[in-house]
Amino acid sequence: MSPHPANDLTHRLVPSPAGRLHVVEQGTGPLVLLVHGFPESWYSWRHQLPALAAAGYRAAAVDVRGYGRSSRPAATDAYRMLELVADNVAAVHALGERTAVVVGHDWGAAIAANSALIRPDVFRAVGMLSVPYAPRGGPRPSTVFASLGGDDEFYVSYFQEPGRAEAEIEPDVRGWLAGFYAALSADTMPAPGAPDPHFVTPGRTLRDRFPAHRSPHWLSEADLDFYAGEFERTGLSGALARYRAVDRDWADLAGHDGAPLTQPSLFAGGGLDASTTWMADAIEAFPRTLPGLTSCHILDGCGHWIQQERPEETNRILTDWLAELPGTAC
Repeated sequence: MSPHPANDLTHRLVPSPAGRLHVVEQGTGPLVLLVHGFPESWYSWRHQLPALAAAGYRAAAVDVRGYGRSSRPAATDAYRMLELVADNVAAVHALGERTAVVVGHDWGAAIAANSALIRPDVFRAVGMLSVPYAPRGGPRPSTVFASLGGDDEFYVSYFQEPGRAEAEIEPDVRGWLAGFYAALSADTMPAPGAPDPHFVTPGRTLRDRFPAHRSPHWLSEADLDFYAGEFERTGLSGALARYRAVDRDWADLAGHDGAPLTQPSLFAGGGLDASTTWMADAIEAFPRTLPGLTSCHILDGCGHWIQQERPEETNRILTDWLAELPGTAC
């Protein structure tokens, strides 16, 4: 698929607390806001935009602040969760709507969940792909991450120091992205027992554990060119700042400790995705944390990039769920 999957996509720059948000939309009907993860862009929803439009929805995929054509504030605090929730609210209102369904993948799943938690007046249903909802609680995140991996360093800890990961990525953005995508894809991820690509060996880099010269089936050369072109233009500091704001989130969201999401909700994850296995306790807690859960799917043989690895199945899961939501069926 080319970097421009449909001629009837509408690109907008809308005002947000950060300055501007780039939004790509297709279709008419009830609004479904799509929020991508790391290291992606609105383009990660290229298969969902036309499918949702064909099903009778107005699908709108944002470039999260720090990405693509959206604003890229310099301060790390500008990437904390409360700011990203405010961006989502601004996008809904700028598109002329009062409410929306919000769906996110990876970091976007956490942003979508917190949008629904903090602004239930705006987000009446929430879908999460790959990363399950886990309420705020427990020790400070940086403390938890530092305890993982033994002698190796967990990738989130590796991302914390400004400039460190950038120095690894910047000389070859395209190659780094190709390796990162391959490391978490079902058909190219390291075999069981191989060094885990989520951890860094002391004195080495994250990319040292990426698969060599392997391309996942879902990532064409044109797709990779699009992603690389975006990050070669913007750099990755804005994207990485999301990881660097997690302790600030922990403080900001103290008033929501343990809070469930009560709106109708959906979760879908890959059976081979580390997020699904590492967060199995969060999934088991869904009866308590997601009392409005109406659709839950684990896709056998699927990795982390669920809506790109298995687009038709993901589209069916989303449209079936949307059709059952009160006031959303078309």
